[in-house]
Amino acid sequence: MYQLLRPLLFRMSPEQAHTASLWAARMAQRTVLPLVASQYRFEDERLKQRLWGNTFPSPVGLAAGADKNAQAVPFWEAVGFGFVEVGSVSARPAAGNPTPRAFRLPEDQALINRLGLNNEGAEAVAERLEQGRSDRSRPLGVNLAKTHDPDIMGEAALEDFRTSFRHLVGPADYVTLNVSCPNTPDGGTFEDPAALDTLLDAIAAEQKAPGLAVPVLIKLSPPLSDRVLFDTRLEEILAVTTAHDVDGFIATNTAPDRQGVQTSDERLEEIGAGGLSGPPLEDRATRLVQYLYRATDGEIPIVGVGGVHDAASAYAKIRAGASLVQLYTALVYDGPGLVQEIKEGLVARLRDEGYASITNVVGVDA
Repeated sequence: MYQLLRPLLFRMSPEQAHTASLWAARMAQRTVLPLVASQYRFEDERLKQRLWGNTFPSPVGLAAGADKNAQAVPFWEAVGFGFVEVGSVSARPAAGNPTPRAFRLPEDQALINRLGLNNEGAEAVAERLEQGRSDRSRPLGVNLAKTHDPDIMGEAALEDFRTSFRHLVGPADYVTLNVSCPNTPDGGTFEDPAALDTLLDAIAAEQKAPGLAVPVLIKLSPPLSDRVLFDTRLEEILAVTTAHDVDGFIATNTAPDRQGVQTSDERLEEIGAGGLSGPPLEDRATRLVQYLYRATDGEIPIVGVGGVHDAASAYAKIRAGASLVQLYTALVYDGPGLVQEIKEGLVARLRDEGYASITNVVGVDA
């Protein structure tokens, strides 16, 4: 069905197509959700895992960015995702950057976006998630980022994160701190070890309040190449996260560069700045997963994201050390049926290689 609809969607701008797809998902979950679920029903005990006190029926999840405002969580569960991460959500509503701000790279099956963290704000998203809490059956992550406003700096930036955390910790099964999103005047991020340390201090203080304890994950930038060797900055980040007992990592965010892209230089120049996602990031993201797994002795769960587009790419990230994987860009090109294809492919690989569970595969290449 999606292959029939894709030409129509691709006549629209990427953002218009995304808006139309979300509208269709919301309509489906209100009217024919059982039918949707029946079309994508594939589960296997070998894919099930227990992480952060939650049961993940499969390791295949929806990445942040696909459903910023948590409008279609039941639909994503119905098409077979083992977990859903919504956001990025900021403390204040934000319109984002001027359009056009999202672009397809068909030659690379990739996307570039400079959306600018457009979202309805933490209070509105929290209210929607609370109202739909009883409809959820799978773990939900909420991705938090600083409000896209260059005037929010220093203590105000910390309070911005704290405000979002207070609103959204209740309905979340885990919270991701999107520290790698460059939304400051100088393009800096909270990945700076000193800034990250201060942020984690602030979040730890919030978690001391009754009912506000939740697993906290950190989303990191992709490395500059597909070979992650000695990297002082990464070592410093890991030292900070270890000191704060961070519960997990997400590797990786989009990339500001254009490494590995086949699209013409003329087209890239026409598009301009933005975060690159999709297959060009695959090897770099997998290398970072492997680096993190080795550096933490496999003791901290990792979510692999970046270039996951089929069972082989998902399996490679799991073998590198990812307990879970996420995808979004591949949905634009292949549609929701891809989720089932990946799960079936993972089960086939477990069977062929003689593994009883996906947990036995995590990190075997690391």
